[in-house]
Amino acid sequence: MTVAHNIYIHVPFCMSKCNYCAFFSRACAAPDWRKYTDDILSEIDFWAGKLGRIDVPTIFFGGGTPSLMPTANFSEIMERMRDRFNIAPNAEITIESNPGTLDATRLDEFIAAGVNRLSIGVQSLDDDELLFLGRRHTVADALRLIDAAKSRDIRVSADFIYGLPGHNATKVKALCQNINKIGFSHCSMYELTIEPNTPFGKMNLDMPSNAEMADMYNTIDETLNLSRYEVSNYATPGFECRHNQNIWDGDAYIGIGNGAAGRVFLDGVWYEQLGAGARFEPITTQSRAVEKIITGLRTTRGLLLAPDIKNAINMEYLNQNQELLEIADGRIRATKRGMLILDELVLNLVK
Repeated sequence: MTVAHNIYIHVPFCMSKCNYCAFFSRACAAPDWRKYTDDILSEIDFWAGKLGRIDVPTIFFGGGTPSLMPTANFSEIMERMRDRFNIAPNAEITIESNPGTLDATRLDEFIAAGVNRLSIGVQSLDDDELLFLGRRHTVADALRLIDAAKSRDIRVSADFIYGLPGHNATKVKALCQNINKIGFSHCSMYELTIEPNTPFGKMNLDMPSNAEMADMYNTIDETLNLSRYEVSNYATPGFECRHNQNIWDGDAYIGIGNGAAGRVFLDGVWYEQLGAGARFEPITTQSRAVEKIITGLRTTRGLLLAPDIKNAINMEYLNQNQELLEIADGRIRATKRGMLILDELVLNLVK
C-alpha cells in the first residue's frame, strides 16, 4: 500500500552566500538551469516508478533561492509532477523567494504555474542589519515584493532573524510592531545561530546571552499579532504552513534535488532518503518515532500519542514533569516553560 507523500524540491543556487548561511547552496551568476531541470525531472520519474501515482498534498520549493529559477523551467517541473502524481486540487504549493529576484510579471508567471504560497526572505527591516547579514536587498525591495504578493490571491509569509549582536527585547519588540503594521498572515522568526565554516563563524561576534535570547523569544510571543504554532513560526489560525505541519507531524515526504532530504514510507518500512540518489536506507520504527518526537514537540499542538510514540518515550518522566509536558486530546505538548528547554526535554523524554 502506498501513502501520500509531500514533496520538497531543493534549488541550490543563490546570487551570493549570506554571512550566516550553512545551508546547501552556492553562489552562481549563471546556473545551468537546463541541466538542473533535467536532473529534477529524472528524479520525479524515478519516484513515480518506485512509489506509483501517489497523492501529493503539498509541494515546497526551498533553497537557495528558488525565485531565481526561470519560470519556464518551473512550469516544466510542475507539469511533470502533475503528469506523474495525483497533486491534490487544494495542494499547497510554496516557493521561497528573495526580494530583488521577482518582479510582478515573474510573480504572475509562478502563480500561473501553480504557486499559491510565497515565502519571502526579508530577514530584517533595517538596511544596516541587512548589510551586516550579507543580504543583497534593501528594506524598500522587500516591501515592494510584499505589496505585490499581498495584492494577489496567494498566501504570503516572511522570514525574519533576531538575536543579532546588539539585539535585546526592546529592539525585537520594535521589529514585531513593524511586522504587525505590514500585516502578515504568517511569519517565521529565527534566532541567529552561528554556524562553523560561515563568515559569521570566523568572526568573534558579541552575541546576546541565553537569558537575553529567552527574553527576546518571549517578547515575540507577547508582541506579534500572530499565534505561535511552532517554536519559530507564527500564523493567523488557518494560515499555518501545511507542508511544514505535515512534516512535523511525521507524514511521509520525498526530497528531490542535491541537498534535499526525505522520509519515504514504502511497503510498511520507513526510509531515510537524500536527493539526487545520494541515500535510500531503511530506518527502524524506533528511530522514526524519535524523529517524530523531536519535530512534534516543537509545535504547540504537540504530537499524537500513537503506539510507536508510546514505545519510544519514558512515560514515568512524562508523568513526573507536568510543568514541562502535558497530555490533552491524545497529544503530548510541551508547556510554555517546556518550550524554553526543548532540547533537554527531548533528551529526558526519549528512552
